[in-house]
Amino acid sequence: APRPAGRALEFAFERARNRGLGLRAIRAWKAPVPIGPLLPPEADRATWEDQEVQSLSDALRPWKERFPEVPVLEDVVLLSPERALATASERAPLLVVGRRGAGLGPATAGLTDLPHGLVVVVPE
Repeated sequence: APRPAGRALEFAFERARNRGLGLRAIRAWKAPVPIGPLLPPEADRATWEDQEVQSLSDALRPWKERFPEVPVLEDVVLLSPERALATASERAPLLVVGRRGAGLGPATAGLTDLPHGLVVVVPE
């Protein structure tokens, strides 16, 4: 799974600290096998989600230690990155996303059309 963008996390934590606000960190994931009419066993789905929760927690740990005054809500969602970001933008006054490489990736390209809040794309 891709690692979260360090510069984007640093930007988000610094802004939250400077404004006395909290963060909502979202990790979007998809099941390693298609979920459809023939659902995988609930235990498999729970195990996959637990792995995603642990991955997000591990990625945030150093930032939470560096910025202990910033409350963080960790949220793992079974959605595409595009859908997760669009949904998050409906409630967030500021959405911070990382970008690898040149240009906007598919997850961030659609954010330019959203009417909600401000989007900051932080390059790595």
